[in-house]
Amino acid sequence: MDLMPLLAPFTSTDGVAVALILTLWAGLGWVVEHPPAGKPSVSVLMQEYRRNWLREHITRQPRIFDATILGSLRQGTTFFASACMISIGGGLAVIGNPEQLTGLAEDLSLGTTSTLAFEVKITLILFFLANAFLKFVWAHRLFGYTSVVMGAIPNDQDDPSTYPRAAKAAEINIAAAKSFNRGMRSIYFALGALGWLVGPWGLGLGAVVTSVVIWRREFWSQSREVLMQPDN
Repeated sequence: MDLMPLLAPFTSTDGVAVALILTLWAGLGWVVEHPPAGKPSVSVLMQEYRRNWLREHITRQPRIFDATILGSLRQGTTFFASACMISIGGGLAVIGNPEQLTGLAEDLSLGTTSTLAFEVKITLILFFLANAFLKFVWAHRLFGYTSVVMGAIPNDQDDPSTYPRAAKAAEINIAAAKSFNRGMRSIYFALGALGWLVGPWGLGLGAVVTSVVIWRREFWSQSREVLMQPDN
């Protein structure tokens, strides 16, 4: 397949901007999930609270409260998965009507932009949205696994399977939350990728701004300060 016609409308600056946003997306996600030992992210701090939640679940009577929490988490994943699906459909509809793209592309980029270039830019946004959709669907399924394992936790603390099952439920819950957070980050970067519609510098700026927003919420937010406070 000849890629030259596909790459012809783009410059080296476009390539650098695309590489930047993909690198920040992958690199920031890795740092959030594997932060320095002395500076945990909000996502990592919440993992221990999830483990504590499932230990408290053992003795809580009745357990309706836990089911309500898990239900709200599943509803969140359903909402975002549906939103991503609608957005993907809208993006595909735009690509499927190329005759309507040229004028819009020229207006947004303040210059002459080919329909092909505009379609490629929309495809980058769709890439992030598709990744987010898959992460939300998997998170929804994992939260479902969590609910089943939670239902199998005995009410008897002396049962030898009680605490091991609670630990299993906690780890599946953490995996679900991790997938959900990955989906959210992909949505953020999809918004940042919109900057490419005005040019490569817009894409680079969108990537940097998105990264700063995520970094602040994970490492410098007020909620993190609250979570870092000692319990006694």
